[in-house]
Amino acid sequence: MDRRDWNRYFKVEPGAPDPLSATVRRRVRFEEVDSFGVVWHGRYPSYLEDGRVAFGEQYGLGYLDMYEEKFVAPIVEMHLDYHHPLTFSEEFTIAARLHWAEAVRLDFSYRLANAEGEAIATGYTIQLLMDFDRNLLLVRPDFLQDFCRRWKDGQIAP
Repeated sequence: MDRRDWNRYFKVEPGAPDPLSATVRRRVRFEEVDSFGVVWHGRYPSYLEDGRVAFGEQYGLGYLDMYEEKFVAPIVEMHLDYHHPLTFSEEFTIAARLHWAEAVRLDFSYRLANAEGEAIATGYTIQLLMDFDRNLLLVRPDFLQDFCRRWKDGQIAP
């Protein structure tokens, strides 16, 4: 997705910094396909997870980082648009983009593309933040507040 696609799933807020993104390469494994050699639609959420893990590793906002800061970010909404099938042994990329939100949540969009750069699937997830007692957080934890401040100040490059 280029800049004009960023607001496909999320409204771009005035003054918001550009989304941050990370990309990971994958190859379709045999266990991920049906008898026709096509990736089963239920596998795609795990591909989005691969994108979020790559994002967390690149920006220091991974699941273990959150856990150490005593909060979790469960997915409360997910949407996928399927454009073309993936087949056994096919190489593809997963781009995960975190979009700015003033609310206490994580808004990710995704683009899966084949080796030719053609969109395979696009989608989004929304994650809310909770403490370990499953209480919804209404204020960002200091760790995330600092991350967002640095992002907005341009100290974290897209």
